This record gives sequence, structure tokens and C-alpha cells, in this order.
Amino acid sequence: MYSTRYCPYCIRARGLFGAKGWEFHEIAVDMSPEKRAEMTARAGRHTVPQIWIGDKHVGGCDDLFRLDVTGQLESLVMGANNE
Repeated sequence: MYSTRYCPYCIRARGLFGAKGWEFHEIAVDMSPEKRAEMTARAGRHTVPQIWIGDKHVGGCDDLFRLDVTGQLESLVMGANNE
């Protein structure tokens, strides 16, 4: 997950992962123009967070929560863990 420290959407995404007890890798872009450029190139978006589960680009916080509400998030995470 590409993120910044104080972004409320990043905080919400971290909270969801934490509530589910899932580990995640975070790439801070707030003090790194190189990492932000990398994120933009990969995602085609410039807003944070930008989240990947395995090789699948999920999108941002709203996209993550939408997957959770529809019951798709758990299976996506479990599938990525089995890769």
C-alpha cells in the first residue's frame, strides 16, 4: 500500500487491515517524490492510498471498503496468500 502518514483514507485502510489482523507492506510517499512517481506510474492515479493485494491493484480506500462490504476482500486476500 502506497500511503502517507496523515491521510485520513490511509489511516482508515490501515485500520481495516489491522482489524482483520492482516499484515501489509506500506510504502510511504509523503517524503519521497521517487516513490510517489513510482506509485503514479503503477496505479495511473496520484491519490493515496493506492493498494495492491498480490498482483491485483485494488485502488484506494473506498475501493478497499467496497470489496469488504461485498464480501470479496477476504477471498482476494486468501487467494493472494496462496500464491
